Amino acid sequence: MCGRYATSQTSADLIRDFGADLVSLGDELEPDFNMAPTKQAPVLVGRRGDGVSDGAPAQRELLSARWGLIPSWAKDASIGARMINARAETLAEKPSFRRAFAKRRTLVPADGYYEWYASEVEEKKPGEKAKARKQPFFIRSKDGSPLAMAGLHEFWKDPASGEWVVSFTIITTTAEDSVGHLHERMPLLVDPGGWDEWLDPAPRPTDELMELLTPAAPGLLDAYPVATAVNQVRNNGPELIAPL
Repeated sequence: MCGRYATSQTSADLIRDFGADLVSLGDELEPDFNMAPTKQAPVLVGRRGDGVSDGAPAQRELLSARWGLIPSWAKDASIGARMINARAETLAEKPSFRRAFAKRRTLVPADGYYEWYASEVEEKKPGEKAKARKQPFFIRSKDGSPLAMAGLHEFWKDPASGEWVVSFTIITTTAEDSVGHLHERMPLLVDPGGWDEWLDPAPRPTDELMELLTPAAPGLLDAYPVATAVNQVRNNGPELIAPL
């Protein structure tokens, strides 16, 4: 799964690296080295307005969204905390994700993501049950380029306030060998050559959509241990991604 990640790029960085045509962020982005569920994060979505001709790539819009997808039929936002990830294998079947999968696919920029590995066993007092010590690792691209994690976004209208909320989930897939020893799942990463097709909201058959769920080439990620300070969401700063 992916339950925490880092995103420190400015809006100018994201516009340059992801070729955003539209920007709907409002305030300037603040670096977040401990991005957690329910926080606001930058994402890219595809738009096909009147100015986009048939056959041309959809426009890429950079906007802010809440992590934890809230289906349009949800009664309140709390359901989003349980929908931070979506398994690639069942996107077309799950009622919570299939509509978004059909036409609201997203790219989630990240410097890298965290995963916890159960290593040594903590010593306990007599009579207490021992438990594994979990060591956090930071996983990023070997060349330092930002990751483009595949996601889905949804629009939900708060029945109490009448305000619209944009939310997203991160799609996960089977982990590649280089990081599979840390966790069996990892975010589905999209190569730059596949960004246009992934973001295009134009209707297409389900079997074609499933073909888009191809993991990026293996061997491009690097993982290293980091300080346990990342365990606390209130901690934030570049020191969280520094190698031990």
